[in-house]
Amino acid sequence: MKKITLVIMASVMIIASAFKTVKFETYKIDTQKSVIEWNGKKIGGQHNGELRLSSGSITTSNNVPSKGIFVIDMTTITNKDLTDAEYNAKLLGHLKSDDFFGVSKFPTAQFVITRINDAKNGNINISGNLTIKGITKPITFMSAYTINGNTLTAKAVNVKVDRTKYDIRYGSKSFFDSIGDKAIDDDFILNINIVATK
Repeated sequence: MKKITLVIMASVMIIASAFKTVKFETYKIDTQKSVIEWNGKKIGGQHNGELRLSSGSITTSNNVPSKGIFVIDMTTITNKDLTDAEYNAKLLGHLKSDDFFGVSKFPTAQFVITRINDAKNGNINISGNLTIKGITKPITFMSAYTINGNTLTAKAVNVKVDRTKYDIRYGSKSFFDSIGDKAIDDDFILNINIVATK
């Protein structure tokens, strides 16, 4: 009888742990403090600048990020390396044109988290769908995060994006063999800095 009681108690504990309460909390993106830094390379040089988010949120499960959505305002793209105003404006005009991001037709890009694996010690492996120019492709990268009071911060560095997957083929050797020293790298790099509050 004692053994049966112990078995029943153990079973109850296992069932109770399986239904352990999960605490969900949602943090809203602070669009003033969050920034995405971009870097694009070409033969003999490179350019860099910033992008801003227009909205977004991150949901945590027991203080670990579990899902999220981020809307990027492509109209906010800036360049930080060209000090000449004319050349700076010319580059931004080209980046906003149909050769690159087609901003007039696609003013926003979007990233939706589909899965997060907790890698412990404040690091997570994020998988999600990135939409640029109306084209959605999966992407995976590592991110570090901290939660301090009502504020969640997350940072991901050297996130590689292949622009040709989003029909951005201008200056790509993958599509134009004879482009020579005017070639632009297919990949551009993002450093993502997110601040969100609940």
